[in-house]
Amino acid sequence: MSTATSRRIINFISLIGMAFSVALTVYFFSIGLFDDLNALQSIVGDKIILGPIIFILIQILQVVVPVIPGGVSTAAGVLLFGPVAGFFYNYIGIVIGSIIVFLLGRQYGKPFVLSLINEKTYDKYITWFDNQGRFNKLFAIAIFFPFAPDDALCLIAGLTNMSLKTFSWIILLGKPASIFVYSMALVYGTNLISQFI
Repeated sequence: MSTATSRRIINFISLIGMAFSVALTVYFFSIGLFDDLNALQSIVGDKIILGPIIFILIQILQVVVPVIPGGVSTAAGVLLFGPVAGFFYNYIGIVIGSIIVFLLGRQYGKPFVLSLINEKTYDKYITWFDNQGRFNKLFAIAIFFPFAPDDALCLIAGLTNMSLKTFSWIILLGKPASIFVYSMALVYGTNLISQFI
């Protein structure tokens, strides 16, 4: 099989995957899944195996499709499954989604990246490109801390010379702390606010 044919097949599979993701996202939006914890709970429910799989898929989608707010689903993981299992399912979904986003950025380049993030965000982080070693360090620090624009940075990282192996290690080691802090802040922040309302 020639390289051109392989590339066409990969592009076709990528397009089918993206079309499926968009269709699934539109469906989830139509039932209010990303805005309402009750809607999310009705889909995930108390299904022992299927519930976590659906939730992980939702977390992958909220990373890959940047219009989906991740806050609701990240907090929902902890509320629906408890702090340990919720953290674990969040972690799996977000790590897989981040790797997919990195590979999409690498495959489709700057025009694709700019179609998903605004030019202001891109311009802000493009200065990191001057030195690959510096970019890797700054990227790792940003991934480690919560509230950084992780999805945008993962897309931008795909445009650099960072290897998939280095990217994966940074995500695998850096994400747990930010997911934990973000999840707990959302859950306990929401509980605190609800006491005063």
